[in-house]
Amino acid sequence: MSLLLIGILLFIPACSPHDSNLETGNMTTITLPEPNLSGDISLEETLQKRRSVREYASTQLTLVEIGQLAWSAQGITDQTRGFRTAPSAGATFPMELYFLITGTDDIAEGAYRYLPDDHVLEQIIEGDLRQNLQSVALGQESITEAPVVLVITGVLSRIEPRYRDRAMRYMYMEAGHVAQNVYLQSVPLEIGTVVIGAFSDDGVSDVLQLDDGEYPLYIMPIGKLR
Repeated sequence: MSLLLIGILLFIPACSPHDSNLETGNMTTITLPEPNLSGDISLEETLQKRRSVREYASTQLTLVEIGQLAWSAQGITDQTRGFRTAPSAGATFPMELYFLITGTDDIAEGAYRYLPDDHVLEQIIEGDLRQNLQSVALGQESITEAPVVLVITGVLSRIEPRYRDRAMRYMYMEAGHVAQNVYLQSVPLEIGTVVIGAFSDDGVSDVLQLDDGEYPLYIMPIGKLR
């Protein structure tokens, strides 16, 4: 297959139903609310207020808040070309987002993968995985204190054919773009988060049952401010 054809295929968005929550085999798919595209505070104010937060209120996150955070990280901003909220080298889009969600009225406990093309969450594992994740992340307490934990991963095979030995570097850069978007989106939502990079790669892969060639890059506990 030519590089030109590969590039064209990368821009073709996947199509699947938007209008309801679906049961696909053993998978539950949850349609997220449409993101808010206008905020109450300026970009400059969010930059000034952005901080790392490791302690959270007991309040649970809503489906609206989770959906807004997911969109900020990898939401589609150009339906024709598939561009997203975070820049991606060559529009290869190697990032995957996994939300470990507990205690919400709208979503059963479990691990969910975000599907940007349809702005939905797809359940991949049932149950509360925070303790398992904490045990492979040097016991960091913010992971079990947060009602939602975001794990950012990268699929090397999406970017390596084009960028070869620089692919991993570009994938790391993109993870930083995604994490900063989540930080900034958290400010108007009055949500706190922190990036965690100290963890066992193999351990996180086992907890989330990741495929070979998919690498955990960041863990971000997320919760309402105290």
